[in-house]
Amino acid sequence: MQENTRSWLLERQLMPADKVAEYADGLCYTDLMAGYYLGAPEEVMQAIADYSAWFFVWDDRHDRDVVHGRASSWRRLRFRLHAALDSPAAHLRHRDPLVAGLADGVARLYAFLPGTWNARFARHFHAVIEAYDREFHNRVEGRIPGVEEYLALRRLTFAHWIWTDLLEASAGCELPVAVRKHPAYRRAALLSQEFAAWYNDLCSLPKELAGDEVHNLGISLIAHEGMTLEEAVEELRRRIEECISEFLVVEKDVLVLADRLDDGTVRGRELGTAVRACLGNMRNWFSSVYWFHHESGRYMVDSWDDRSTPPYVDNEAAGEK
Repeated sequence: MQENTRSWLLERQLMPADKVAEYADGLCYTDLMAGYYLGAPEEVMQAIADYSAWFFVWDDRHDRDVVHGRASSWRRLRFRLHAALDSPAAHLRHRDPLVAGLADGVARLYAFLPGTWNARFARHFHAVIEAYDREFHNRVEGRIPGVEEYLALRRLTFAHWIWTDLLEASAGCELPVAVRKHPAYRRAALLSQEFAAWYNDLCSLPKELAGDEVHNLGISLIAHEGMTLEEAVEELRRRIEECISEFLVVEKDVLVLADRLDDGTVRGRELGTAVRACLGNMRNWFSSVYWFHHESGRYMVDSWDDRSTPPYVDNEAAGEK
């Protein structure tokens, strides 16, 4: 999978060849997904891994557009991504590799489950793109959102519901609304994603403080709750640990739900099995995210020449030449 994703990044020109050769494997993007969506068919797992690599490259482009004040470049990209999400086939050969890469990624993901799942995935990702736009303007203006505003926005910029949707693709079963919105299932999904987002904030804090960032839970706590850096770090850790302890409680309720769904019918057995698979992978997200942040070159800021400028990024605005 790692080799295939590396080849895909090259083929799609999403990273310069020299940066792919030097950094792609060490960034561990594929490893992160491989530790999350266990049990997925190989074709599904590869599509998720490639989409994940695309997401990180997009995040880096967004960051560089902010740093270099490329507002018009970001605006064009934002609208093109919305269009590619709605009609991927029409954007497979777009001159901006990031647009073409998204088109290829979602076209493959759309092949696995029914159109209702595709429409939900697209709806969730449209919201993510708009959240990135809000983050762009906050960063350009130097505006640090309040804690509650930040937490709501972070659920979108971290794409909580996208990664949760992909659990169903991994399990090969679209879950009905009543299951997805069951309080225990939804709470378990949210807790696994909140852990990931907040642990990411904790590990990104040195890089983001060095880059005068405004989007980090630690930074919001310092700016709006009057905390020192040490107190903010301690509060982040407390929230992260609470995600783990609460998940262990609600996990039991989801297992009860799965048992109830498995009522002896073929459909009931399918749903019960799918819910158990999705829940098991929510649990896997904790360990995979923890491992990723301590192994990926994305967070080893002390080894960078400039703690605010990752060595694996391309400062050019691709597609704008």
